[in-house]
Amino acid sequence: MGQALMHYRIFETASGFCGIVWNEAGITRFQLPTSKADTAERMLLRRASGAQRSSPTQHVSDAIAAAIRYFNGEETDFSTFKLDLSEQDSFSTEIYAATRQLGWGRTTTYGALAKQLGAGPEAARDVGQAMARNPVPLIIPCHRVLAAGGKVGGFSAPGGATAKARMLELEGVHTEPSPPVQKSFGF
Repeated sequence: MGQALMHYRIFETASGFCGIVWNEAGITRFQLPTSKADTAERMLLRRASGAQRSSPTQHVSDAIAAAIRYFNGEETDFSTFKLDLSEQDSFSTEIYAATRQLGWGRTTTYGALAKQLGAGPEAARDVGQAMARNPVPLIIPCHRVLAAGGKVGGFSAPGGATAKARMLELEGVHTEPSPPVQKSFGF
């Protein structure tokens, strides 16, 4: 069976330009905001080569409208949007399903999510790796998964941990900054 035809759209939000990719099964990719439309398009197509620029379906239009509302600071629920995660392994799919249950302004930690899924604390790293590979950030709200102690932790999207903290601030969540990396001993 051949790969499903993929479509994409770049759109502007209050935080910058986002992108979305979909096929007939659901949304397959989401690009968090960048400062330029061509940057968003380039980053999106790096992971969705062959996607064709298209007019969005009603389902995708609704997802775009929800993303625009989100970046305007309006409480938004992405949990009902249909996704196509067929390229993901089963454990990642479980992690993503649990993460989608985290509503606006709610957070958890990598370790707590691993425990919720019945895995030991050693699986926290696996949860973090799944978050880093999340193909549809925002729709699967990986920004709501924090490091131990409420620290922001990593974020593989443009702007890194700063972007993650800004997204959480939009939702009224204030996080502890991660400790600075020591660059030298200074003596």
